[in-house]
Amino acid sequence: MTIRLKDLREDSDLTQATLAKFLHIKQNTYSQYENGHRQIPLDALVLLADFYNTSTDYILGLTNERKPYPKK
Repeated sequence: MTIRLKDLREDSDLTQATLAKFLHIKQNTYSQYENGHRQIPLDALVLLADFYNTSTDYILGLTNERKPYPKK
């Protein structure tokens, strides 16, 4: 998961500070999500999946399909 978070952020040319602000957390907390020192909360995971237009499964490494699941 941590590699995907970093890759998604870098592919979007964003900083950790930008995403931390989006999630209403400190930059060092977001950094800990990326480096695996802290588990990302479910609500933050869902927000990031929506933000990146992908699925939580992709971020978690459960699928290699980057496209989000169709909404019902």
